[in-house]
Amino acid sequence: MEHQMASITVVLVEPSTAQSKIVLQQFEDLGISQFRHFHTGTEALDSIFVDIPDLVISSLHLEDMTGRDLVLELREFETTENTPFILISTATSFKDLNPIKQAGASAVLNKPFVASDLRRAVTNAMDWENPDKITLEVLDTVSLDVLIVDDSALARKMICRTLKKMGIEKITEADDGSEAIPLIQANRYDLIVTDFNMPEVDGHELLRFIRMESSQSHVPVLMVTTEGDAGKLAAIQQDGVSAIMNKPFEPTEVKRIIEASLSA
Repeated sequence: MEHQMASITVVLVEPSTAQSKIVLQQFEDLGISQFRHFHTGTEALDSIFVDIPDLVISSLHLEDMTGRDLVLELREFETTENTPFILISTATSFKDLNPIKQAGASAVLNKPFVASDLRRAVTNAMDWENPDKITLEVLDTVSLDVLIVDDSALARKMICRTLKKMGIEKITEADDGSEAIPLIQANRYDLIVTDFNMPEVDGHELLRFIRMESSQSHVPVLMVTTEGDAGKLAAIQQDGVSAIMNKPFEPTEVKRIIEASLSA
């Protein structure tokens, strides 16, 4: 782990000089010595597109844009669309964090944090983009048919990439519950991975359709969400969701949940 930390290049985008000194010191404590620090998103983007780092860490509120704007800009270009991105924020509410999680943040680091929190966030973010070690040992992944339902094309791409690293190749995508329903009616799936918050037919409505109206009511359904409302999550569980995963999630957690759901 120490060798991996020492080898990565990090771009830090933090407008506060005091806060940046704290984070940079924590980088050094983790053995990370190759880093570039910028106060604005524009400066960071100019540098990133010239010399792409292994990891970008940014505060939510910047002088010229937000952390969400920054990650969206990175995801627009093929050269940086997969660059791991960690958001640093004091915000904890669903309203504040959901947009940036949906935009493609690999991990969220809440202030204040210590070096062990930073280590965990960096490890998760880097593993998200390089989950080669993750294999589903107890399953014949080649034969699995998986349906991914999410209104975010980026989120679908990230989930697809993680599943393919596990050996799952037969993947169908739908960008909303309304698009997923006819697919479920016409095909049989071994696993359905769906977002919760979607237009038209959301994940909860889709779950109810699967459990109460479809011919494959027992198919495992994994709900991927940034939802923090305990009441809504309890309702999803009551209606038969197989597991709930938070966005962004760890590849090792994806492995554990999929193995448990498909082996049940």
